Amino acid sequence: MAEPVFKDLLVLELASVLAGPSVGQFFAELGARVIKVENAATKGDVTRTWKLKTEDATTDVPAYFSAVNWGKSSLALDLTQQQHLEQFYTLAAKADLVVASYKPGDAEKLRVDYATLQSINPRLIYGHITGYGPDDARAGYDAVVQAESGFMYLNGQADGPPTKMPVALIDVLTAHQLKEGLLVALLQRERTGKGQLVQVSLLEAAVSALANQATNYLVAGHNPQRMGSGHPNIVPYGSVYTSKDQKQLVLAIGDDRQFRRLCGVLGAPALADDAKYSSNHNRVQHRAEVNEQLRQLIALQNREPLLEALYRQHVPAGAVNTVAEVFELPAAQSMLLYSASAKPGVRQVAFKLNNQQPASLTSPPGYNNHVPS
Repeated sequence: MAEPVFKDLLVLELASVLAGPSVGQFFAELGARVIKVENAATKGDVTRTWKLKTEDATTDVPAYFSAVNWGKSSLALDLTQQQHLEQFYTLAAKADLVVASYKPGDAEKLRVDYATLQSINPRLIYGHITGYGPDDARAGYDAVVQAESGFMYLNGQADGPPTKMPVALIDVLTAHQLKEGLLVALLQRERTGKGQLVQVSLLEAAVSALANQATNYLVAGHNPQRMGSGHPNIVPYGSVYTSKDQKQLVLAIGDDRQFRRLCGVLGAPALADDAKYSSNHNRVQHRAEVNEQLRQLIALQNREPLLEALYRQHVPAGAVNTVAEVFELPAAQSMLLYSASAKPGVRQVAFKLNNQQPASLTSPPGYNNHVPS
């Protein structure tokens, strides 16, 4: 087995909450040494205080913090103090990556901005997350950007209010954008020997992720609206149905052949021959009728036998799982991180490389547990 791909990489994490720390854990999982530099003046990453009502009030490693902080050590520094700043500069001089999430202007005030650190280490790659880009000083918060970028308006039932998604999805998307940028910068450094600044913003990451909903507006002139879990361009796709045994499932019918096979499994092959339902274009025109027909047919069958029959016919369908049920799936089990000193965590790296030995990760760090090497 090959050694972890980033075995000799040093990453300094000047970031908190979810997006930046997710990037730090990504590199830790691929073998990098990641030092989480936490603000000593505020007692560290704010998510150390974000606890469920069932969690121990004294713990500094709660569930939220544990989501994206495996494989790191924690170093508490007050960068307004010269001695602490010099300690950070010593680390920056030999670092490969810095991941920061300051609002514009704050890194410069602290003298840990890209220009300052690049003068110490020309090979340094500096990834900077902001809310709205380098020219807008507002701090970025996932829930606010979900609203501003259209995600919240689009999410929810047609007759209900705009609804925030139950994970900080914009933070997650922004983290992926930064990972991609940093990997490109590492490739370029191999060719040129020079580091660079990589900038991402929550708003731009969100807008880029509007994908087909954006082009429904830009190309087709349709201003997307809330429609529950339905799909504006495809029917049936995303709608939830309830089986005879009162369990829920979802269909994702992408073409007319799949719709025909679905109707066959449901014992209603003639439905696919009806001119109103025979093509996706026509099904979109008669969305409510299609869903009502399917609702009645699916209500006659128990979920698991139905899903098995659909799988055999290559009809895309799946159970609506709780989070607890998700982690009973073999694929989800393979994503778990284990440590003798902590409850399981979840990997950030979801791909596999041939002959790649996964890094052995330590559990999420207690506050200021770093031991100088």
